[in-house]
Amino acid sequence: MSLPFDPIDEAARQWGTRWDGVPAMHAVTSLMRVQQLVIGRLDAILKPHGLTFARYEALVLLVFSSRGSLPLGKMGERLQVHPTSVTSIARRLEAAGLIVRRAHPEDGRAVLAEITAEGRALVEVATRDLLAADFALGALSTDDLEQLSALLRPVRQEAGDF
Repeated sequence: MSLPFDPIDEAARQWGTRWDGVPAMHAVTSLMRVQQLVIGRLDAILKPHGLTFARYEALVLLVFSSRGSLPLGKMGERLQVHPTSVTSIARRLEAAGLIVRRAHPEDGRAVLAEITAEGRALVEVATRDLLAADFALGALSTDDLEQLSALLRPVRQEAGDF
């Protein structure tokens, strides 16, 4: 249901009667709402494939790896998620037959996740669906998308992403 007004604008108006920082409050609230909307849409696109966006990202990471496999710890670092989260993702992908987990041949403490042929095929199909939906960002032009990425880069850099 669509509201007859922008609730973030209204929240910012009310915020401004009490505190400073309206532009930052408005931006972060907008960013968080858009994140909810985009993840919801991406997950809806991927649901028929038995995936969430987090699981899709893990599969894509394995597709990008030179051997089709990575240690779970390295996956967590690259996906920027907690080790518990990557373990949960890997368990679900393995249960679906999209990856196999096995002992690392050189490091007895590490577990490797290796994408299966089924996992590779699913990445291709799911990627086509995400591309057809413009990754849920179809309201933005290519220039807008590039500007958005550029605007967010310093925030990510300051947080230590890279």
